[in-house]
Amino acid sequence: MFPLRDTVRSRTFPVVNYGLIAVNVLIFLFEAALGQQGFINLLDMLGVVPARISLTQPLNVFTLFTSMFLHGSWFHLISNMWTLYIFGDNVEDRMGSTRYLVFYLLAGIVSGLTHVVVTNTVYGVDSTLAQIPTVGASGAIAGVLGAYFILYPRARVITLVPLFILPWFVEIPAFFYLGFWFFSQLSSGLLSLGSYGVFGGIAWWAHIGGFIVGLLLVKLFARRPRAYEYWYPDEYWPW
Repeated sequence: MFPLRDTVRSRTFPVVNYGLIAVNVLIFLFEAALGQQGFINLLDMLGVVPARISLTQPLNVFTLFTSMFLHGSWFHLISNMWTLYIFGDNVEDRMGSTRYLVFYLLAGIVSGLTHVVVTNTVYGVDSTLAQIPTVGASGAIAGVLGAYFILYPRARVITLVPLFILPWFVEIPAFFYLGFWFFSQLSSGLLSLGSYGVFGGIAWWAHIGGFIVGLLLVKLFARRPRAYEYWYPDEYWPW
């Protein structure tokens, strides 16, 4: 399933969301200009390497921040930025730009830390997996999806479903679309625990951690009904 757009329009210009997309694209263009070896060296230096994250190496904790602005390929970048484009503007609209930026960065850091804890606990800091750098904005974006899940459960996600050679466009309630997405991440994460690997080259537990922190923190960052009057029937306040 490939999401095309949602049905909730933003009332404000999503300056932070567009800014995050622009920064990620510009950084990837810089990565691509480094050449293959320079690209590898940059990911190794600024990506999250679980074995290096410890109290005895405090400077490496900074990679929990830098890693969320790096991507390993054009497909990695485009898939992440497209998801952020679809869902991030509405979450920023509900939180406000400053709160949204803090929320996004916090979700990204916690998601990276989740990956570190699971990797070092399950496989050990001396394992091969703990030496592999992890990069990408998907953990932070998972936090945005968790917030969207709470804020807009009745919104619909217009989704492209390939049916043999014919495209099939379906409106799926956000509650089910994002619920299925999280279930798929959790299932893959659990499978990865028994396969000694990131299972398909994806840090599933970063996604799981990001989504959960989005669920838990959205009430702290979203504006209350008295400060935000909803306009569309797709918007719903569960508290």
